[in-house]
Amino acid sequence: MVAMIISCLLFLAITYSPLLSASKTNHLTLIAGSSLSSTKPDLDVLTSPNNIFSAGFHPVGEDAYCFAIWFTEPLHIRSRSRTIVWMANRDKPVNGSSSKLTLLKTGNLALSDASQIGIVWETATFSNSPSQLHLEATGNMVLRTSDDVVLWQSFDSPTDTLLPEQPLTRFVKLISSRSQTNFTSGFYKLFFNNDNILSLIYDNNQISSVYWQSPSRHSNVAGRTQSNDSRIAMLDSLGNFSLSDYFIFLSADYGVKIQRILRLDSDGNLRLYSRQNGGENWDVTWQAFKHPCKIHGLCGANSLCRYCPDSGRECSCLPGHKMRNPTDWSYGCEPEFTLSCSKNKSSFLKISNSDFYGYDYGIFRNYTLQACIDLCLELCDCVGFQYSYHEWRGFLVFNCYPKTILLNGLQAPSSFGNIYLRVPKTHLLSFEKSNEKSGLHCSQNTITAHTKSHANVFVKSLLWFACGAGILEFICVICVRCLLIRALQSSGEDTRTQALAATGFRRFSFAELKKATRGFAEEIGRGAVGVVYKGTLSDFGIAAIKRLGETYQGEAEFLAEVNIIGRVNHMNLIRMWGYCSEGKHRLLVYEYLERGSLKANLSTKVLDWKQRYEIALGTARGLAYLHEECLEWVLHCDVKPENILLGSDYQPKVADFGLSKLLNRGGLGKASFSKIRGTRGYMAPEWVTNQSITSKVDVYSYGIVVLEMLSGRSPSVNEEDNGIVETQSRALVAWVREKVNEIDGNNMECCVEKIMESWIEGEYDKEKMRALLGVSLKCVEEDRDQRPTMSQVVEMLQGH
Repeated sequence: MVAMIISCLLFLAITYSPLLSASKTNHLTLIAGSSLSSTKPDLDVLTSPNNIFSAGFHPVGEDAYCFAIWFTEPLHIRSRSRTIVWMANRDKPVNGSSSKLTLLKTGNLALSDASQIGIVWETATFSNSPSQLHLEATGNMVLRTSDDVVLWQSFDSPTDTLLPEQPLTRFVKLISSRSQTNFTSGFYKLFFNNDNILSLIYDNNQISSVYWQSPSRHSNVAGRTQSNDSRIAMLDSLGNFSLSDYFIFLSADYGVKIQRILRLDSDGNLRLYSRQNGGENWDVTWQAFKHPCKIHGLCGANSLCRYCPDSGRECSCLPGHKMRNPTDWSYGCEPEFTLSCSKNKSSFLKISNSDFYGYDYGIFRNYTLQACIDLCLELCDCVGFQYSYHEWRGFLVFNCYPKTILLNGLQAPSSFGNIYLRVPKTHLLSFEKSNEKSGLHCSQNTITAHTKSHANVFVKSLLWFACGAGILEFICVICVRCLLIRALQSSGEDTRTQALAATGFRRFSFAELKKATRGFAEEIGRGAVGVVYKGTLSDFGIAAIKRLGETYQGEAEFLAEVNIIGRVNHMNLIRMWGYCSEGKHRLLVYEYLERGSLKANLSTKVLDWKQRYEIALGTARGLAYLHEECLEWVLHCDVKPENILLGSDYQPKVADFGLSKLLNRGGLGKASFSKIRGTRGYMAPEWVTNQSITSKVDVYSYGIVVLEMLSGRSPSVNEEDNGIVETQSRALVAWVREKVNEIDGNNMECCVEKIMESWIEGEYDKEKMRALLGVSLKCVEEDRDQRPTMSQVVEMLQGH
């Protein structure tokens, strides 16, 4: 038996010695004049010195192979399930019989197909000195000469994946694969555009559109800059992805050295994956899109993309359309009817809460619905139009977008507009019936109510603005339009309780709220903009009623802002039930939370480490929603324990999140606010250093709140000996950093115990609290560009 094994080993050594030579570190090197063959794909491989990466022929179909680099482990998985990080000939697979990758003596690395004439892929390099091909420990395959001159490397020509320390430059781009099993080039690309901004684009060779960052969102608003033309991006081994346009994101498990890849997936989403060395499962630790339907081209033309958290993404053809390719949604749908240019032969089918991005004839502002219909009928190739509204100077303005192509379709409750599909009049009735059967299945009741409210939103909103302004012309217009929609309104409904239907909440009279609070008798909170009272309402139960100061004199302005705040809805944001705008009185009605504020609970030390961690995570989620996910870009500007309220289960809800808009209407998108916002002790340095205000001011305040929860120390205001009032936020940060440096900056566990010793009792999750301390210190960096975004904070905390 031993003799047989020795004979086999000798045979293998003799067979492969001309092709491969082993280096001192026992990894394989391809030398000049040698080849790797697709005939023996499991044997003819290059291996990195650390055995993490392998390179060779990977099967991509029936007797079809691509030369690729993949993670070596786990060894037991099927070759088709390997984690591929690079391919040479993804669009031109070679035959499985006698195709070869050969390092020619001229220094050229060439891939030839036995069934074809000529070279399928090559590096087109040349060298007079001998060359060798190495697969390095980083996963980079390098062709270099004997005097160590690099002729070519795979890091310079990525496919759909970036490895740690692999640069993405202006000269290359990531291109997605066609699907998870089809490695050919897909429709999505990641690249630096001419404005020096890293972008994602959908391009199917006929139509292209940028979808990240959204063209409608200015790069400065997104925290990015066009001024740096170096155009380079790189992922490090700790999970930090940094770009020359100042955009940065961190993996949810940032700080741990494990295997990572950044991949542009076949669905157009850019994702960061992490796993333990040699593990089978990759975990998504960051992604560009949480809502997949916001990615362009996923469902193709003439289709709608819907997303339900439980069931995922769903594509469906528009009424009267069918799939072009039953196996691939990216081809979209085609009409089963023929449109006529004749105005009398066309009609329009309304599809609610829908949006098709781009491909407009133009934007026609302040158009009535009938004017938009007439405009589309005048254009022979108008296939429909989008009719939606936006708020401008306290009024709702309706815009018309005639469409030449219906692409990038999205249907969601948050879409404040409708699509009107142009169809033949003879087909309208049947299409209406099929349209009624379709729709969002995950939240049908919500959508129905939402759609109904938006049918009335223009008239109702405009009615209240007109009443507030007292303009006779508007009243006349509203009266005419009220006749048109009277059938949709309850005949006996009180006009006073139906104002601003778009918000979905109630308008109260001052007398009602005064009675509910027993003459504003029980005060439960006080802030810079008003006092909060406890009240009891017959329809809602116990409520928190904030009585604002008499600064808010303009009713139209106040109602417009309340309309915006009322549409914000998140489990970690306090819910507004209604408002009062009567004479000089301005009040907001919120849900009442039994546990009171975080401030009150911190002073009693009733919160254990689990509750504190969950409060920090929930608060971060609420702020991330305000900054990046809700329809309006809202900064809080006063994040502090008093504005974090706790429910019966200690679930946190951020309060007073919309008052910065009420205080300075329209100022959020400008470089500065008219005056300083916030509470001393929690305010970011930008407020007093005359810098522009961004969402990073909330990030700083959040960091101070977390440090206060960890240490039990309040960043209060003290009077110094020289008479200067100095906030203690910097003092608190300095004290924590001093504790970290005293012990060991790398031993965060000991630091946590030192900082928490005043209140901690019993066992606690050291890893979670260590993560919480690390995140809070990142949030309170003096340089705002060094602070993470709130969504990055959520990802880092969720990773633990």
